[in-house]
Amino acid sequence: MSDIIIDGEPLPFIEGQTVAAALVAAGRVAWRTTRIGHRPRGVFCGIGVCFDCLVTIDGVGGQRACLVPARPGMTVTTEEGDDE
Repeated sequence: MSDIIIDGEPLPFIEGQTVAAALVAAGRVAWRTTRIGHRPRGVFCGIGVCFDCLVTIDGVGGQRACLVPARPGMTVTTEEGDDE
């Protein structure tokens, strides 16, 4: 099992999992909040149609966690206030 780094903390994942799947497997169902109201968001559609699961991956913001395969050493930062 390998790790990705989520907000500075290691998070194990299984090969083939997306970043969202690794987060959900670890019990994190929300990792972003909306700009207005700061409502929690995580995986909604799971197929890249919506924007609820956005994270910053290796310095690139606005990445859909449900579409990006987890890679060892990947740095993921949760986002706040990027959508309504």
